[in-house]
This record gives sequence, structure tokens and C-alpha cells, in this order.
Amino acid sequence: MNIHSLYRPFLRHFRTRRMQQFCRIFELTGETRVLDVGGTLFNWTLLSFQPRVTIVNISLPSVPGDIEKASWIIADGRYLPFRNGAFEIVYSNSVIEHLGDLENQREFANEIRRISKRYYVQTPNRWFPVEPHLITPFIHYFSRSVQRRFLRNFTIWGLVTRPTDQQCDKFLQEVRLLNESELRELFPDAEIWHERVLGLTKSLIAVKT
Repeated sequence: MNIHSLYRPFLRHFRTRRMQQFCRIFELTGETRVLDVGGTLFNWTLLSFQPRVTIVNISLPSVPGDIEKASWIIADGRYLPFRNGAFEIVYSNSVIEHLGDLENQREFANEIRRISKRYYVQTPNRWFPVEPHLITPFIHYFSRSVQRRFLRNFTIWGLVTRPTDQQCDKFLQEVRLLNESELRELFPDAEIWHERVLGLTKSLIAVKT
């Protein structure tokens, strides 16, 4: 079972609201050129129209037919193959937290800032009580060694997907959630917006308009 299927309606609601906000703030039209770093076509299907989207990812889409619906470039978000200021608008959703450590996150942020004139970068808030990938409260507040003991048998992700030891290790090596001060440091020319649930900040968004 795909872990996202457990909360797909919740996920779709927030992503639709986020995409509508992005569309409104940046005044997108069907002719607007947008670079999506690390994304898929899913977010763009939530709009009533699709701008001229170029998607950068480390692999081609797995969904049949998606490759014809946008321009795709295979590249690492830390080393983007574009000149300075190449895109008017750059978008990235829930990607920067998957880069393992702060140095990789800094390289990713620097590339976003280098190639864009305006940008919108969303990431889960480390201080939100539920870890969004594991769908489990408080586990991300512990050290990685402690998390490793609980990943398989004491998280929703572990119970549903039954990951191997290698998959557990890969998750811990890959995911590093950011707090607000770190995001401000990575994007010093942006405003930091808060996406809230029940009054708590679920996600942080670095926005340069």
C-alpha cells in the first residue's frame, strides 16, 4: 500500500489550496513559464489550467502519459543546468527536506535563488508535532539512532509499508526537516509564510515576489 493513500484527501486539500495561493500571488496564466524543481505533474493537475511548466527531477515520470504533458529535464536540484535568472518563476514543493543535510539544502537553495527572479519553496515545518512522511507524532524530535529503533514497528509508515533495514536507513539519511530560522538563513531574500493546521504551523514557505 502507498502510504500517501492513507491521507490522500487531506493531502489533496492542502496542495490544492497551496497551488491556488501560488497561482494567485504570482498571477499565473496559461502562458507563464514556471520551473518546478523536484516536482511531478500531480500538483499542476490541481489547477483549472496549466502554465508552461518545465519539471526538473532526477528521473522521468512513472505515470504513463505524464511525459507528454510538460517539459522534463533530468538534473540534480543542487546543480541546475540553467543560466542566472533563466526563469521568471521557480516553484518547489516538499523537496528541500529530502537532501540529507544542511549543506546539500544550502546548495539547493542557492541554485533556486540563482536561476530565478521570483520563487516559492515549500517544506514541512520541523516543529509541527506530526512527522509528515511517517504520519507519526513526535518521532522526528529524537536523534536518528533513536528513530531507527522505531521506524519499522512504531510508525504508520513502517506498519503500512514494512520497509527493509536498507529502506529505513535510506529514509534517515535522506530526510532532514527544517525549522523557520534555517529556512530564513537559506532564503535570506524571501518572506517566510506559514501554512497552519489547528493554529499550528504545518509547513513553511519561502516566497520571493
